[in-house]
Amino acid sequence: MSEKVNVPDIFAEDVFTDAVMKQRLPKSTYKAFKKATSDGLDLDLETADIIANEIKEWAIEKGATHFAHLFQPLTGFTAEKQDAFITAPDAEGKVLNAFSGKELVKGEPDGSSFPSGGLRATFEARGYTVWDITSPVFVRHDAAGTTLLIPTAFYSYNGEALDQKAPLLRSMQTISDASIKLLQAFGKSDVTRVTPSVGPEQEYFLVDGKKFLERKDLIYAGRTLFGAAAPKGQELDDHYFGTIRQRVAGFMKNVNEDLWKVGITAKTQHNEVAPAQHEIAPIYDDANVAVDHNQVVMQTLKRVACQHGMKALLHEKPFAGVNGSGKHNNWSLVTNKGENLLEPGDTPHANKQFLVVLVSILKAVDTYAGLLRASAADPGNDHRLGANEAPPAIISVFLGSQLDDVLKQYIARGKAETSIEGGILTTGSAALKDISKDATDRNRTSPFAFTGNKFEFRMVGSRDSIAGPNIVLNTIVAESFEAAAERLSGATDFDQAVDALISEWAKAHQRIIFNGDGYSDEWVKEAEKRGLPNLKNMVEATEVMGSQEVIDLYTKYGVLTPAELKAREEVRYENYTKVINIEALTMIEMASKQYIPAVIKYTKTLADTVNAVKAAGVEATVQIATLAKVSALLVTAQDALTKLESAIAEASLLEEGVVTAKFFHDTVFPAMNDLRDPIDALEVIVDKAAWPVPAYGDLLFEV
Repeated sequence: MSEKVNVPDIFAEDVFTDAVMKQRLPKSTYKAFKKATSDGLDLDLETADIIANEIKEWAIEKGATHFAHLFQPLTGFTAEKQDAFITAPDAEGKVLNAFSGKELVKGEPDGSSFPSGGLRATFEARGYTVWDITSPVFVRHDAAGTTLLIPTAFYSYNGEALDQKAPLLRSMQTISDASIKLLQAFGKSDVTRVTPSVGPEQEYFLVDGKKFLERKDLIYAGRTLFGAAAPKGQELDDHYFGTIRQRVAGFMKNVNEDLWKVGITAKTQHNEVAPAQHEIAPIYDDANVAVDHNQVVMQTLKRVACQHGMKALLHEKPFAGVNGSGKHNNWSLVTNKGENLLEPGDTPHANKQFLVVLVSILKAVDTYAGLLRASAADPGNDHRLGANEAPPAIISVFLGSQLDDVLKQYIARGKAETSIEGGILTTGSAALKDISKDATDRNRTSPFAFTGNKFEFRMVGSRDSIAGPNIVLNTIVAESFEAAAERLSGATDFDQAVDALISEWAKAHQRIIFNGDGYSDEWVKEAEKRGLPNLKNMVEATEVMGSQEVIDLYTKYGVLTPAELKAREEVRYENYTKVINIEALTMIEMASKQYIPAVIKYTKTLADTVNAVKAAGVEATVQIATLAKVSALLVTAQDALTKLESAIAEASLLEEGVVTAKFFHDTVFPAMNDLRDPIDALEVIVDKAAWPVPAYGDLLFEV
């Protein structure tokens, strides 16, 4: 029987929370810190020294020996450089524990060894990490001991943002400022801050650790580059929300406890649709904290999986033929007074402030659909978006019948007088109580869906940082809010101006609204008629980032400078090229050193069998047919291998950037598929004992 856990007792026990800070710091220091946090002010060094000393003492009490600035470079992962809490030895050879305010506020990692898109040359090594005082510090316990982790932003020596956090914080200020202007137009002068609230749902796969190590593609690429479908997949829908296997349940228990201790509100867990696939979701938090927490969640999934003899796969499509993994980014806006700006209320047709917020978001998403799509673009997501388990690559907005009806009233008559009500669901059983229904159904095929009091952006890849999508959402919506505030603030007849704006923007941007089946071929054709962009892959989507419209947007609000934006564009092209190159080289190695030799050996066995059967005076029809089929597929595989090797050689001669990325997408990737096809066909025929790697059935059903 497992040990009982009382969640409130352990929650945030490893976090330097506001309550801990208030208890340990002098009142004046605490007040100075809170003022700096709320007003965006710098901490003076004296205050920082006092805080640093208390954080050090608290961390040491927790067993910490080291500290590290935790930052998020453009790799998509977190990075850290650990330093011990020690001084140089004194004359007697003794050391002391020390941690200064300067060390708390600023770190100096190498600024040239991370992707910079040309912002940093190899010889320009200096970079700075800067403490994000709005995200709490915490300690992590692992095989290395206990480490104090300090969430930070990462800048180059020249001040360019080299990470995800800096532009995210800028975008949060931008949406706050714009929201305040809009609310002031509605007479709400007491709102001083509006914060994006985010809750990311994280999908992942679990596979056996020993089987993982037998697959070079999983080791190098994070996904299976070869693999025939197992006899059973997800056809029966029996894994979804099914009983969690005991080995996995033990893993989830430890994950939850580790997350709760560092203040992450892990709440929901369940089996996902595909076999061996699962999901974990937290309660909402401020956007920058939610981003930090999601990075910790991914690290924790991987670390705890290893402790249980498993591997957590965060690739968007680790297995062909079954659902891939995404990350649903639930986004809303909350004022310092606790009001959710995306709460429609019981009568949305009469909630003019909400409707202005709604049509402003429609305007933003319609205007910058390509940019929002680009925020979810990565090589792994190219396998997922548009498939039958994910939203299409076309951005559209699901509103549901209630809000759709309200906007249609505005489009038709310039005002709305009614809201569709949910009604009652009759259970038909005396044992079950009839319940009230929501006024709107849900739509899992929509990439950007309104779900009651928030928008759910469903396109994000499972291993991606959610910073990028939230940077885009915050910035594009801020522009719409500012435009709305400008119109309404100077209106002589405010109510009339509000109705006119709602009607005008609903009509102008109704093309982005789609409440139907986003997976259908009919929608692809309809979206084309509406003029909606269909950016099917990462290379196409990345090109949007270089448009003048996007450059002007980010420059206007100071979220990204033209140089920072260009750098991110170049990093994406480089990332796509390198990922596909690694996958191609892995396929070449596996095909030439594992699959083809194994099949050659198997053909010899078949040939020996044919000769033995014939020598016994019996017809060897089946053996001969099998040998012929295997031999033909072997020839096809060898030809495909040669073509892939030639494509890689040709790619090495191209200049870096979009040209190389397009070549890898248009030439290398199809050559990879051509190699996979015959190998997968051979797997179905060749004796399992002769096959060199674990099959899909071994990986998906033996966890």
